[in-house]
Amino acid sequence: LLAKANRGYLYIDEVNLLEDHLVDLLLDVAQSGENVIEREGLSIRHDARFVLVGSGNPEEGELRPQLLDRFGLSVEVRSPNDIEERVEVIRRRAAFDTNPDAFVDKWAIEDSKIRDTILTARDALKTIDAPDDTLRDCAGLCVAIGSDGLRGELTLLRAARALAAYKSSPVVTRDHLRSVASMALSHRLRRDPLDDAGSSTRVDRTVEEVFA
Repeated sequence: LLAKANRGYLYIDEVNLLEDHLVDLLLDVAQSGENVIEREGLSIRHDARFVLVGSGNPEEGELRPQLLDRFGLSVEVRSPNDIEERVEVIRRRAAFDTNPDAFVDKWAIEDSKIRDTILTARDALKTIDAPDDTLRDCAGLCVAIGSDGLRGELTLLRAARALAAYKSSPVVTRDHLRSVASMALSHRLRRDPLDDAGSSTRVDRTVEEVFA
């Protein structure tokens, strides 16, 4: 699997329930970009550089911090509370079940627009400017939430630059940082037993305090 995932994506369902020896293997490979297989006189090395994608229910078990830190971004998936939004989900799902081909055709133009925007943003990414004030904002946010190491700042900046490119903005602004801060930093928060607010809420609150 690691060989097949090289230069691609490795998706792990219920990543927080992986056995310890598999977590150790992933950590080693993620660090080195190479997988080493040695058993019964067999010794093989192969490249294993991939984008790691995982999903899981935090209530069923926590992910080891060393592995969690390897994920650049994280998102919390929740059911929508807005009635009209839920109705729209039902409507679209029913339309797909009734006639999948017609549904795909209906949204093909919209999908193409998004794809073209992504491709344009990818080409423009190297031209996006991140001034020193933006770098200080990144560092200030990570210090405020207690993020260990520098992966928080680096991921936050990369995500903000990608968003700026997608929005056709020539420079990274605080608005871009605000938009991606929760995804880049919520899983890097230090635990606070006296604060029962969700991680995303705590990050949003910290952003407003730092940027005040």
